[in-house]
Amino acid sequence: MFCLEWLKCFRWLVYKNSSMIRCRTGMRSVGLSLYLSFFGLGSFISVFLISVIEKVTTRNNGESWFSSNLNRAHVDYFYWLLAGLNTIGLGIYMYFAESYLYRNKRNVPSMRRRRRKMAISATEALLEDSVYGAVDYKGNPVTRSTTGGWRAASFIIGVEMAERFAYYGISSNLISYLSGPLHQSTAVAAENVNAWIGAVSMFPLLGAFVADSYLGRYRTILFSSILYVLGLGLLTLSAALRSLQPAACEIENLGTSSCPSRTRFQVVFFFFSLYVVALAEGGHKPCVQAFGADQFDPHNPEESKSKSSFFNWWYFGVCSGNVISLWILNYIQDNLSWGLGFGVPCISMMVALAVFLLGTKTYRYYVKEKKDPFMSILVVFVAAARKRQHPSSSTDRKSLLPIDYEARKAPLHSSSTPFNLLDRDTAAKENSDSLKEGWSVCSMSQVEDAKLVLRLFPIWATCLIYGVVCAQSSTFFTKQGSTMERGIVSGFQMPPATFQTFICFSVVTLIPIYDQAFVPVTRAITGLPSGITLLQRIGIGMFLSVVSMVVAALVEAQRLAVARDAGLIDKPTTTVPMSVWWLLPQYVLFGVVEVFAMIGLQEFFYDQVPDGMRSVGLSLYLSIFGLGSFISSFLISVIEKVTTTDNGDSWFSNNLNRAHVDYFYWLLAGLNAIGLGVYLYFANSYTYKNKRRNVPSISI
Repeated sequence: MFCLEWLKCFRWLVYKNSSMIRCRTGMRSVGLSLYLSFFGLGSFISVFLISVIEKVTTRNNGESWFSSNLNRAHVDYFYWLLAGLNTIGLGIYMYFAESYLYRNKRNVPSMRRRRRKMAISATEALLEDSVYGAVDYKGNPVTRSTTGGWRAASFIIGVEMAERFAYYGISSNLISYLSGPLHQSTAVAAENVNAWIGAVSMFPLLGAFVADSYLGRYRTILFSSILYVLGLGLLTLSAALRSLQPAACEIENLGTSSCPSRTRFQVVFFFFSLYVVALAEGGHKPCVQAFGADQFDPHNPEESKSKSSFFNWWYFGVCSGNVISLWILNYIQDNLSWGLGFGVPCISMMVALAVFLLGTKTYRYYVKEKKDPFMSILVVFVAAARKRQHPSSSTDRKSLLPIDYEARKAPLHSSSTPFNLLDRDTAAKENSDSLKEGWSVCSMSQVEDAKLVLRLFPIWATCLIYGVVCAQSSTFFTKQGSTMERGIVSGFQMPPATFQTFICFSVVTLIPIYDQAFVPVTRAITGLPSGITLLQRIGIGMFLSVVSMVVAALVEAQRLAVARDAGLIDKPTTTVPMSVWWLLPQYVLFGVVEVFAMIGLQEFFYDQVPDGMRSVGLSLYLSIFGLGSFISSFLISVIEKVTTTDNGDSWFSNNLNRAHVDYFYWLLAGLNAIGLGVYLYFANSYTYKNKRRNVPSISI
């Protein structure tokens, strides 16, 4: 029915516009009435057909295609008849449509004249179709019409969907595997999950360094994808081979000394496999997204607008892969086999690698600069340290610019920036011989790039607590759900990790609304192409993350109250008589937060770094969640020690009915509120890289 309604809307738009456009200006109403007559006559013909068929097909017992008892009728035959008639009509329509001459094309010049005109403008067209600095897979200059754009980006989004399917197949239910087959306590399992997710988000710094300095993004993606497949293959073996996994224990004794002990080799093999995946993710994650954004030319107005939408639809693809993974793989892992549950992601990653290679001929590649962007910035700080006794140069800053700086159209900072100390590095710039000193002086462009990176750090640091909040959806949220009523239909229990799909459902639902409704409305108010600034978008998301933690704390307090009233405090394996759907609001809020904060952070760190450090920018964004996971693991460890009582209970007790995860959520809400206040202070004074010249200042 949904598809039929969608097609009906599409058909209505086409017919209506066609009828209006093709009629003379004074006969627009006639055109619309002709359009409406299709459906009027169609209804009369339908009545006639029903009447005729009713008479022809009626049998002696009174039954026909349209019998009052639909169980004896054959409306399906009628639908087949309509399908056949409609097919015949389509064939006739195609015949007449092929020869139809559109009203606004009757004065089209002859083919010879058109060819002559095209020949005259060929040179201009070639210039407009070229993409500065980009080459194809053979190293030849590319054309805009045959490479890049959404054509190439669709391959990359497909790669990311398959990779996210694989990643979430591991990460979403990892705490269940650690506290189940590996017999770890809830607190230790949560710490290990946070540590691994932290590593996954920190390794991109290494991957970005390798990509931007040595291999380039394409090769880094290729090699990391191969490593990814290897890691997932080893992980599958660790869960499938009996010799590599601990023996099972009874559920009522889970976490006690009666469970068979794990061998050191089993634990080492599993975590080695897991961290191979993390290392591969470090090369894959920052480069794929940056490589996708590279397919849009920022100097072309249309492609520049498309690049902004790319980040939204990129995340749409990420969440689509996430949803499919959570519904399929979590069920397989909880009900069939962990070996199969880890094996399917391995196959998915092989598919991702194949899709990536298929798009090779459509990609745009940018020639890597010979200079190392990391070393270029490091030189600035070393030179600043060496010249800390130098008085600031009073030389006109524009005279210090290298010849190629204006060609790059790099933005020039205002001289009132808080990083003027670095300007001392250009004090000897007028003396060309001083450039030979290497680590003593550097070009103005290097100084400006260093300032760009420095300006990002206050924003980066104030978002870390938000990263801590994000770590909770795959740890304690999942453990909460495992204690609650999860039945949907008789005999089917929803896997607790599957509830993470509602984060993605929220994102998938809201991104089109944000892109097609929110942005146009706010654009009309603010005049900004994106509706609101990137930092405003991030700030809204951070505020909503505070709200999500408050909601999570209230729901957990309610769950504890229900468990206490039902006498289940000391019965951790008994289901608490409270529906798991109570967790829905906090999951939905997490999705709304991601639409604002997470996507905003992606675009912000991609856009605001120096041009040669796009992968680094995205790795800085990912490191927020990496360090956030490490901070979460540290907080859990400290709180576990501080709150443990003589009877062994703590905020994170294995028996969640005696734990107080709600207190932890309240703590995170408070810390996040403080972080939001500090963020607003720095965001209010931030000046965007591409708005530093001839553009009015905009708060946040």
